[in-house]
Amino acid sequence: MCGIAGIVDTKGRLGRERLAEIATAMRDTLTHRGPDDAGTWVDPSGTCALAHRRLSILDLSERGRQPMVTPDGQVGLSFNGEIYNYKALRADLESRGYTLQSDTDAEALLYLTASAHASNLDALDGMYSFAVWNASNRKLLLARDPFGKKPLYVAEGDDFIAFASELQALRMVPGFDDRISDEAVGEYLLLQYVHAPRTIYVGAEKVMPGAWLQFDFRDGEPIRHEGRHAGFEPDGGHAPGQPYRPVTDAELDPLVDELLPIVLRAVEKRLQSDVPLGAFLSGGIDSGVVAAMVTRELGQELKTFSIGFEGSDESEHLQAREAAGLLGTDHHEKMLAPDAIALLPTIAAALDEPLGDSSCLPTYLLSEFTREHVTVSLSGDGGDELFGGYGRYRETLREESDWKMRALWLVRQRRAWRAADAYNSLRWLMFMPEDVKSLAGDVPGNHAERLRSRMVASMGDLETPLIHRMRRIDAETYMPGAVLAKVDRMSMAFALEVRCPLLDRDVAAYAQGLAAEHCYADGLTKPLLRRLASRYLPTEYTARRKLGFGLPGQAWTQEDILGQADELLLAPGAKLAGTLGTEGLRRFVAHQRQEHCFSIFQTWTVLMLEAWLRQHEAPPTPSTTPRTSAVTGASGGASGGASVAPASTRGLA
Repeated sequence: MCGIAGIVDTKGRLGRERLAEIATAMRDTLTHRGPDDAGTWVDPSGTCALAHRRLSILDLSERGRQPMVTPDGQVGLSFNGEIYNYKALRADLESRGYTLQSDTDAEALLYLTASAHASNLDALDGMYSFAVWNASNRKLLLARDPFGKKPLYVAEGDDFIAFASELQALRMVPGFDDRISDEAVGEYLLLQYVHAPRTIYVGAEKVMPGAWLQFDFRDGEPIRHEGRHAGFEPDGGHAPGQPYRPVTDAELDPLVDELLPIVLRAVEKRLQSDVPLGAFLSGGIDSGVVAAMVTRELGQELKTFSIGFEGSDESEHLQAREAAGLLGTDHHEKMLAPDAIALLPTIAAALDEPLGDSSCLPTYLLSEFTREHVTVSLSGDGGDELFGGYGRYRETLREESDWKMRALWLVRQRRAWRAADAYNSLRWLMFMPEDVKSLAGDVPGNHAERLRSRMVASMGDLETPLIHRMRRIDAETYMPGAVLAKVDRMSMAFALEVRCPLLDRDVAAYAQGLAAEHCYADGLTKPLLRRLASRYLPTEYTARRKLGFGLPGQAWTQEDILGQADELLLAPGAKLAGTLGTEGLRRFVAHQRQEHCFSIFQTWTVLMLEAWLRQHEAPPTPSTTPRTSAVTGASGGASGGASVAPASTRGLA
């Protein structure tokens, strides 16, 4: 995994040296994402600079250095991620006459996309964000993987277009508008994250999952084109069924027979690595299935990692230890006594955008521990969204079932029930729009209200089973906005690459074809994945209640959290006072102190926003390491990048 950055001088005012300086400054805010190497390349015309921080995973030699540049110096690539089918892509390129010099996925990607057209993106199988600049046709192509695993931000100014893996890199660009967006604050309070394509800053946007952007500079002012490429459409599926009836093992087993080889292939292709690889292991179904594919189906050794919390009944480390014994992994665990309050500024500093998900803390600690042993880790992320695993699905479906049984009586009592309203409530949201308005004022509050209305409307397709509608909205919003952002930022704080086999395009395609009762069956979440897990783990393990990955209660008491709220939110120097207003903050803290009103998650969400504003008040200071390579000089060579493949870029598809 790596960090990418770059800038295009749209008015020709900066010059080569200044362009290189800006790109390098952007690059070196991302050192944590790629500590092994760094490079900056400026194209021969002095229009575009690409920069890269490298975490070496495949082909550890200098041939894998980025930005990767064609021998004629006309096309450059800066790439973050992994292309799992790169060997097949490489073979196809070689059959068409190209000579590739490295054993990297980046080189295959360079030639596949060298024309800076989006036509070949459907061929990619992996997790990625990348930028390709073609100086010959003056086109820039930006693209992001269909699930949104790898981040990509873009900013358009009066005389520049800039892009990067993290927002903090964009703050190094002169003229970048880093004012806090009122609408983004409303989204954050509503959801605990800022929903794409918006970002916390006025001047930047997120490239949407599965989207591409192309900027064409041939006729002076850049012309922007955008679209989506194939791989995953988070529609949740449409297959009918009865999610309230039980399903038998005999019914599920033929489906498991179909699913197992698909999951196995997804795991196997994510084992490609020239550095040590392991896996996160919790007490849950998803990580257990992933580990079982490696040890029981492929017969390979696997290091697994978990953390536990001292003196807590909520810790999953005992279940993880049990699973490791059953699956035969080389298990490593670490017991911790974390202090959530002490970790708050640390987590805020590691986030390039505020994220109120409290599971950032244990994910940060697990990533730190895992990185002591391996560079790449497998994870079970995606299983809940694709296969129907969240407890809120069960709660909402039970309400729907009750409504159907009592519909006539409830209508007579004028007590209507709508699934979209029931789900898009505090069951799924962090604050309701009226609460956002009370806390933040009209502009953020009104925007939050409109956003919730759109989400309610998106669940209004009554022809589609409710379980599929809930899965769809989570896959579109919560998964890329919170789950994958959390894993990426917390793991990359330690230069740890995390791969998610269940977020595979073939696994997702299969999951989207499931009938409703195969995603939820009479109170049982993700019954199909549980049945798959039961081939490797005993029933008493697979039937356990999902604990979730959060900090234990003793890591943060109500009084500690409220004391921190007093100290941060009501202090004279509170940063949120300028955004939300002093009165709104006072009302919020007073409400949280009322009996039966305290919400640790709401309070944590607001505290994280305050801590984030404090940690990111000033632009970051670029760091340098002895491994940083030279920047392209005025002569226009490819120093700082890798020049590969003695083939012309003309006519490339």
